[in-house]
Amino acid sequence: MTDGQMEAGDESGLTEAERDVLDEIEAENVDFVRLQFTDITGTVKNVSVPASQVEKAFDEGIWFDGSSIEGFVRIQESDMRLEPDPETFQILPWRSNGETASARLICDVVNTDGTPFEGGPRQVLKSVLAEAEEMGYSVSIGPEPEFFLFEKDEDGNATTEPHDAGGYFDLAPKDLASDVRREIIFTLEQMGFEIEASHHEVAEGQHEINFKYDDALGTADNIATFRAVVRAVAEQNDLHATFMPKPIGEINGSGMHSHISLFDEDGNAFADEDDEFNLSETAYKFMGGVLNHAQAFTAVTNPTVNSYKRLVPGYEAPVYVAWSDVNRSALIRVPDAAGASSRFEIRSPDPSCNPYLALAAVIKAGLAGIENDADPGEPVREDIYEFDEAKRDEYGITTLPGSLGQALDELEDDPVIEAALGDHVTEKFLQAKRTDFADYKAHVSSWEKEKYLEKF
Repeated sequence: MTDGQMEAGDESGLTEAERDVLDEIEAENVDFVRLQFTDITGTVKNVSVPASQVEKAFDEGIWFDGSSIEGFVRIQESDMRLEPDPETFQILPWRSNGETASARLICDVVNTDGTPFEGGPRQVLKSVLAEAEEMGYSVSIGPEPEFFLFEKDEDGNATTEPHDAGGYFDLAPKDLASDVRREIIFTLEQMGFEIEASHHEVAEGQHEINFKYDDALGTADNIATFRAVVRAVAEQNDLHATFMPKPIGEINGSGMHSHISLFDEDGNAFADEDDEFNLSETAYKFMGGVLNHAQAFTAVTNPTVNSYKRLVPGYEAPVYVAWSDVNRSALIRVPDAAGASSRFEIRSPDPSCNPYLALAAVIKAGLAGIENDADPGEPVREDIYEFDEAKRDEYGITTLPGSLGQALDELEDDPVIEAALGDHVTEKFLQAKRTDFADYKAHVSSWEKEKYLEKF
């Protein structure tokens, strides 16, 4: 607990925010609280404690074995502590029965000496945001995570059979999941989300729910919460929700387009009404940084072997490192927005990413662009998918990595993105993902057997 927290607290040493959480626990008759954090791969972990232990958790933290968590520490360094962030307290509607309730708190991970653990994904993002603050900026991000709803088989196992036959913006009866989406939205709103829109996406069984932008740390917390809520509500409806980027071949995959802008003491630092695209010099430099480091941060924003089945031409996912105001084949799209809403949309991330690491990498790339006066070049308004290699070279357009292995190579060659993650996370992330890619390369798929077994 920081000195500032102690000063703002009561005689027990608790801050006002922590005391408010304890009061709400009592008022809502909460019996258990999940203390949540994420590992390096983005998997949410939690330890459940009786409500009576939450005051102790605020005061002393909760100890756990860090050596058992993917990418954390070695066995001889196993003792670590969870420090709950009182601002993240929420009742879990699907775990409440009208008499008692369960809740959650998102935690930061600290070392035995009380210093922040450099391998904690939330701390990685906090460190990059501290750099932005030193430069005079706060960061706002609005994500658009897509997902699929699939049927289960008679044994309760997930299938890839879409729950409905709807298409983009379809209504019932084709969109059979409209009631499920509504239930997801009600649950999210109970947890403090402001939902802006929801609709059926292009592919059968595919959906999108957009929630309001927030500061970058709040957005990362919200993405982790969003995925948990969608899965929980789907399970209650005997469905399986997946954020896998490309669960079915030859149809659109699921992305997580992210709208980003910086704010300073004068307001939106990306806004300039005298510019054709309503963007300031700061915005263009930030965009240039994103484009310059996109090949490296793709390993973080698209971290699975399956991610690269989505990043192929023909399915509305970006492949080319360029920007446009009208062209959705480009990595960055500038929407028609001005003033406080001036922003641009990064279209490559997918919802399988660790949100803390992904946002940290993208923001760090943009900040490097500001520091180095990066130039994003001119917008590309033609369909890049129709360009041949010579024309792409003429425009100076490069491509995103074609596989996880290529993306990891790019990450290792980019000191800016490695600095965003820090030495510990970079090492452990590369180690985990290299293992995944090696396993993938060694696996013989059904497609290969069907294609070659009888042919050769």
